[in-house]
Amino acid sequence: MTEEIIGQYSGLDTWPTRDIVKAMYDGQVKAVQAVEPSIDAIADAVDMAANRLGKAGRLIYIGAGTSGRLAVQDGSELGPTFNWPHTRIVYGMAGGMDALVTSQEGAEDNIEAGHVFIRSIDTAPEDIVFCVAASGQTPYTLGALREARSRGAVTIGIVNNANTAIFNEADHGILAETGGEIIAGSTRMKAGTAQKAVLNMLSTAIMTRLGRVYDGLMVDMIVSNAKLENRAINMVAQIAACSTDTAKAALAETNNHIKQAVLVSLGASHIQSKGILIQANDNLRAAIGIFENQ
Repeated sequence: MTEEIIGQYSGLDTWPTRDIVKAMYDGQVKAVQAVEPSIDAIADAVDMAANRLGKAGRLIYIGAGTSGRLAVQDGSELGPTFNWPHTRIVYGMAGGMDALVTSQEGAEDNIEAGHVFIRSIDTAPEDIVFCVAASGQTPYTLGALREARSRGAVTIGIVNNANTAIFNEADHGILAETGGEIIAGSTRMKAGTAQKAVLNMLSTAIMTRLGRVYDGLMVDMIVSNAKLENRAINMVAQIAACSTDTAKAALAETNNHIKQAVLVSLGASHIQSKGILIQANDNLRAAIGIFENQ
Protein backbone atom coordinates (compact mmCIF):
# COMPACT_ATOMS: atom_id res chain seq x y z
CA MET A 1 0.00 0.00 0.00
CA THR A 2 2.85 2.40 0.69
CA GLU A 3 3.82 2.13 -3.01
CA GLU A 4 0.29 2.91 -4.24
CA ILE A 5 -0.22 5.73 -6.76
CA ILE A 6 -3.19 7.81 -5.57
CA GLY A 7 -5.26 9.41 -8.31
CA GLN A 8 -6.42 12.36 -6.24
CA TYR A 9 -2.87 13.74 -6.32
CA SER A 10 -2.68 13.73 -10.11
CA GLY A 11 -1.27 17.07 -11.19
CA LEU A 12 0.06 17.77 -7.68
CA ASP A 13 2.98 19.75 -9.07
CA THR A 14 0.57 22.20 -10.73
CA TRP A 15 -1.49 22.91 -7.62
CA PRO A 16 -1.24 26.18 -5.65
CA THR A 17 1.43 25.83 -2.95
CA ARG A 18 -1.08 26.18 -0.14
CA ASP A 19 -3.11 23.26 -1.49
CA ILE A 20 0.03 21.10 -1.70
CA VAL A 21 0.97 21.92 1.89
CA LYS A 22 -2.61 21.35 3.12
CA ALA A 23 -2.69 17.93 1.45
CA MET A 24 0.59 17.05 3.17
CA TYR A 25 -0.76 18.26 6.52
CA ASP A 26 -3.89 16.14 6.13
CA GLY A 27 -1.66 13.16 5.40
CA GLN A 28 0.37 13.75 8.57
CA VAL A 29 -2.80 13.87 10.68
CA LYS A 30 -4.01 10.60 9.16
CA ALA A 31 -0.59 9.04 9.79
CA VAL A 32 -0.86 9.58 13.55
CA GLN A 33 -4.48 8.40 13.56
CA ALA A 34 -3.31 5.17 11.89
CA VAL A 35 -1.39 4.27 15.06
CA GLU A 36 -4.46 4.12 17.31
CA PRO A 37 -5.62 0.60 16.33
CA SER A 38 -2.25 -0.73 17.55
CA ILE A 39 -2.34 0.78 21.06
CA ASP A 40 -2.98 -2.62 22.68
CA ALA A 41 -0.14 -4.20 20.68
CA ILE A 42 2.20 -1.39 21.71
CA ALA A 43 1.24 -1.79 25.37
CA ASP A 44 1.85 -5.55 25.23
CA ALA A 45 5.27 -4.99 23.66
CA VAL A 46 6.17 -2.44 26.34
CA ASP A 47 5.29 -4.80 29.19
CA MET A 48 7.26 -7.65 27.63
CA ALA A 49 10.29 -5.41 27.04
CA ALA A 50 10.28 -3.94 30.54
CA ASN A 51 10.06 -7.39 32.10
CA ARG A 52 12.76 -8.89 29.90
CA LEU A 53 15.48 -6.19 29.93
CA GLY A 54 16.64 -6.75 33.50
CA LYS A 55 20.04 -5.34 34.43
CA ALA A 56 21.86 -6.10 31.19
CA GLY A 57 19.35 -6.29 28.33
CA ARG A 58 19.90 -3.96 25.38
CA LEU A 59 17.63 -2.04 23.07
CA ILE A 60 18.65 -2.92 19.51
CA TYR A 61 17.33 -0.79 16.65
CA ILE A 62 17.27 -2.26 13.14
CA GLY A 63 16.29 -0.51 9.92
CA ALA A 64 17.18 0.76 6.47
CA GLY A 65 16.82 4.21 4.93
CA THR A 66 14.24 6.45 6.59
CA SER A 67 13.14 3.69 8.96
CA GLY A 68 16.70 3.17 10.16
CA ARG A 69 17.31 6.88 10.62
CA LEU A 70 14.14 7.26 12.69
CA ALA A 71 15.17 4.27 14.78
CA VAL A 72 18.61 5.75 15.48
CA GLN A 73 17.06 9.09 16.39
CA ASP A 74 14.78 7.42 18.92
CA GLY A 75 17.57 5.47 20.57
CA SER A 76 20.01 8.39 20.65
CA GLU A 77 17.62 10.44 22.78
CA LEU A 78 17.24 7.86 25.54
CA GLY A 79 20.60 8.70 27.12
CA PRO A 80 20.07 12.40 27.84
CA THR A 81 16.35 12.03 28.56
CA PHE A 82 16.33 8.92 30.74
CA ASN A 83 20.03 8.27 31.46
CA TRP A 84 19.75 4.94 29.62
CA PRO A 85 23.33 3.64 29.28
CA HIS A 86 24.91 4.00 25.84
CA THR A 87 26.32 0.51 26.30
CA ARG A 88 22.76 -0.81 26.30
CA ILE A 89 21.77 0.64 22.91
CA VAL A 90 22.85 -0.85 19.58
CA TYR A 91 22.05 0.32 16.05
CA GLY A 92 21.86 -1.94 13.02
CA MET A 93 21.64 0.33 9.99
CA ALA A 94 21.65 -1.24 6.53
CA GLY A 95 24.86 -0.07 4.89
CA GLY A 96 26.42 0.93 8.21
CA MET A 97 26.16 4.15 10.18
CA ASP A 98 27.42 6.18 7.20
CA ALA A 99 23.99 5.49 5.69
CA LEU A 100 22.52 7.90 8.24
CA VAL A 101 23.63 10.82 6.06
CA THR A 102 24.52 9.23 2.72
CA SER A 103 22.19 6.68 1.15
CA GLN A 104 23.82 3.27 0.65
CA GLU A 105 21.87 1.97 -2.33
CA GLY A 106 21.17 -1.74 -2.35
CA ALA A 107 22.27 -2.32 1.25
CA GLU A 108 18.73 -2.96 2.39
CA ASP A 109 18.41 -5.89 -0.04
CA ASN A 110 21.09 -7.94 1.73
CA ILE A 111 19.20 -10.34 4.01
CA GLU A 112 22.38 -12.13 5.09
CA ALA A 113 23.87 -8.84 6.33
CA GLY A 114 21.00 -8.63 8.82
CA HIS A 115 21.80 -12.11 10.13
CA VAL A 116 25.50 -11.28 10.35
CA PHE A 117 24.91 -8.06 12.27
CA ILE A 118 22.78 -9.74 14.94
CA ARG A 119 25.40 -12.46 15.34
CA SER A 120 28.21 -9.88 15.49
CA ILE A 121 26.71 -8.16 18.54
CA ASP A 122 26.01 -11.47 20.29
CA THR A 123 22.30 -10.81 20.67
CA ALA A 124 20.87 -12.55 23.74
CA PRO A 125 17.43 -13.45 25.18
CA GLU A 126 17.32 -10.36 27.43
CA ASP A 127 17.69 -8.03 24.41
CA ILE A 128 14.79 -6.21 22.73
CA VAL A 129 15.07 -5.79 18.97
CA PHE A 130 13.05 -3.07 17.20
CA CYS A 131 12.70 -3.97 13.52
CA VAL A 132 11.37 -0.96 11.59
CA ALA A 133 10.32 -1.21 7.94
CA ALA A 134 7.53 0.63 6.13
CA SER A 135 7.14 -2.16 3.57
CA GLY A 136 7.21 -4.83 6.26
CA GLN A 137 9.57 -6.94 4.16
CA THR A 138 12.93 -5.14 3.88
CA PRO A 139 15.43 -8.02 3.51
CA TYR A 140 18.15 -6.61 5.81
CA THR A 141 15.63 -5.96 8.59
CA LEU A 142 13.91 -9.30 8.07
CA GLY A 143 17.23 -11.13 8.26
CA ALA A 144 18.04 -9.38 11.54
CA LEU A 145 14.62 -10.22 12.95
CA ARG A 146 14.92 -13.90 12.10
CA GLU A 147 18.41 -14.18 13.59
CA ALA A 148 17.34 -12.34 16.74
CA ARG A 149 14.35 -14.64 17.21
CA SER A 150 16.55 -17.69 16.77
CA ARG A 151 18.64 -16.40 19.68
CA GLY A 152 15.62 -15.91 21.94
CA ALA A 153 15.55 -12.10 21.86
CA VAL A 154 12.20 -10.28 21.90
CA THR A 155 11.45 -8.85 18.47
CA ILE A 156 9.11 -5.92 17.83
CA GLY A 157 8.17 -5.34 14.19
CA ILE A 158 6.99 -1.83 13.28
CA VAL A 159 5.47 -1.74 9.81
CA ASN A 160 3.03 0.15 7.59
CA ASN A 161 1.76 -2.77 5.51
CA ALA A 162 -0.40 -5.61 6.82
CA ASN A 163 0.27 -9.33 6.32
CA THR A 164 3.97 -8.85 5.69
CA ALA A 165 6.88 -10.99 6.86
CA ILE A 166 8.21 -8.62 9.52
CA PHE A 167 4.75 -8.04 10.98
CA ASN A 168 3.85 -11.72 10.96
CA GLU A 169 7.17 -13.09 12.24
CA ALA A 170 7.90 -10.59 15.01
CA ASP A 171 6.99 -11.53 18.58
CA HIS A 172 5.07 -8.27 18.67
CA GLY A 173 3.86 -6.94 15.32
CA ILE A 174 2.79 -3.29 15.33
CA LEU A 175 0.94 -2.01 12.28
CA ALA A 176 0.27 1.62 11.37
CA GLU A 177 -1.56 1.22 8.09
CA THR A 178 -0.89 4.64 6.55
CA GLY A 179 -1.67 3.62 2.96
CA GLY A 180 -0.34 5.36 -0.12
CA GLU A 181 1.76 8.50 0.07
CA ILE A 182 1.02 11.88 -1.50
CA ILE A 183 4.25 11.34 -3.41
CA ALA A 184 4.03 7.66 -4.30
CA GLY A 185 6.51 5.53 -2.38
CA SER A 186 7.96 8.43 -0.37
CA THR A 187 7.63 6.69 2.98
CA ARG A 188 9.51 9.41 4.82
CA MET A 189 6.11 11.16 4.76
CA LYS A 190 3.07 9.42 6.34
CA ALA A 191 4.77 6.11 7.03
CA GLY A 192 7.76 7.84 8.63
CA THR A 193 5.56 10.01 10.84
CA ALA A 194 3.66 6.96 12.09
CA GLN A 195 6.89 5.05 12.71
CA LYS A 196 8.30 7.91 14.77
CA ALA A 197 5.12 8.08 16.83
CA VAL A 198 5.25 4.33 17.52
CA LEU A 199 8.94 4.41 18.43
CA ASN A 200 8.38 7.38 20.76
CA MET A 201 5.51 5.59 22.47
CA LEU A 202 7.40 2.32 22.83
CA SER A 203 10.66 3.69 24.21
CA THR A 204 9.05 6.29 26.49
CA ALA A 205 6.59 3.79 27.93
CA ILE A 206 9.39 1.26 28.48
CA MET A 207 11.38 3.88 30.38
CA THR A 208 8.26 4.70 32.40
CA ARG A 209 7.71 1.05 33.32
CA LEU A 210 11.37 0.83 34.35
CA GLY A 211 10.91 3.63 36.89
CA ARG A 212 12.70 6.34 34.94
CA VAL A 213 9.60 8.57 35.00
CA TYR A 214 7.75 9.89 38.06
CA ASP A 215 4.46 11.79 37.72
CA GLY A 216 5.28 12.59 34.10
CA LEU A 217 8.73 13.91 35.06
CA MET A 218 12.03 12.61 33.64
CA VAL A 219 13.67 11.91 36.99
CA ASP A 220 16.67 10.11 35.48
CA MET A 221 17.48 13.04 33.19
CA ILE A 222 21.15 14.00 32.81
CA VAL A 223 21.66 17.60 33.96
CA SER A 224 24.00 18.93 31.29
CA ASN A 225 23.16 22.63 30.84
CA ALA A 226 21.52 25.62 32.54
CA LYS A 227 18.07 24.87 31.14
CA LEU A 228 18.17 21.32 32.45
CA GLU A 229 19.55 22.47 35.79
CA ASN A 230 16.52 24.71 36.26
CA ARG A 231 14.25 21.87 35.18
CA ALA A 232 15.88 19.55 37.72
CA ILE A 233 15.47 22.12 40.52
CA ASN A 234 11.79 22.52 39.72
CA MET A 235 11.28 18.75 39.54
CA VAL A 236 12.87 18.15 42.95
CA ALA A 237 10.94 21.03 44.48
CA GLN A 238 7.66 19.72 43.07
CA ILE A 239 8.14 16.10 44.10
CA ALA A 240 9.53 16.86 47.57
CA ALA A 241 7.17 19.83 48.12
CA CYS A 242 10.12 21.97 49.15
CA SER A 243 11.55 25.35 48.19
CA THR A 244 13.69 25.75 45.11
CA ASP A 245 16.59 26.75 47.37
CA THR A 246 16.31 23.44 49.22
CA ALA A 247 16.07 21.57 45.94
CA LYS A 248 19.10 23.37 44.52
CA ALA A 249 21.17 22.58 47.60
CA ALA A 250 20.13 18.91 47.49
CA LEU A 251 21.11 18.64 43.83
CA ALA A 252 24.51 20.18 44.59
CA GLU A 253 25.01 17.68 47.41
CA THR A 254 24.08 14.71 45.23
CA ASN A 255 26.00 15.80 42.12
CA ASN A 256 22.76 16.53 40.24
CA HIS A 257 21.26 13.11 40.86
CA ILE A 258 17.56 13.96 40.82
CA LYS A 259 16.23 10.90 42.64
CA GLN A 260 18.79 11.19 45.43
CA ALA A 261 18.11 14.93 45.65
CA VAL A 262 14.40 14.28 46.20
CA LEU A 263 15.16 12.00 49.13
CA VAL A 264 17.70 14.47 50.57
CA SER A 265 15.11 17.25 50.27
CA LEU A 266 12.70 15.05 52.22
CA GLY A 267 15.25 14.70 55.03
CA ALA A 268 17.45 11.76 54.15
CA SER A 269 21.23 12.03 54.18
CA HIS A 270 23.12 11.62 50.93
CA ILE A 271 24.35 8.19 52.00
CA GLN A 272 20.85 7.17 53.07
CA SER A 273 19.41 8.25 49.72
CA LYS A 274 21.79 5.95 47.87
CA GLY A 275 20.93 2.96 50.07
CA ILE A 276 17.18 3.56 49.85
CA LEU A 277 17.30 3.74 46.06
CA ILE A 278 19.25 0.47 45.92
CA GLN A 279 16.64 -1.10 48.18
CA ALA A 280 13.87 0.26 45.93
CA ASN A 281 15.55 -1.00 42.73
CA ASP A 282 16.07 2.65 41.70
CA ASN A 283 12.32 3.34 41.65
CA LEU A 284 11.72 6.78 43.13
CA ARG A 285 8.10 6.19 44.11
CA ALA A 286 9.07 3.04 45.99
CA ALA A 287 12.06 4.82 47.54
CA ILE A 288 9.88 7.64 48.86
CA GLY A 289 7.56 5.03 50.38
CA ILE A 290 10.49 3.29 52.07
CA PHE A 291 11.83 6.55 53.50
CA GLU A 292 8.45 7.73 54.78
CA ASN A 293 7.82 4.40 56.51
CA GLN A 294 11.18 4.21 58.28
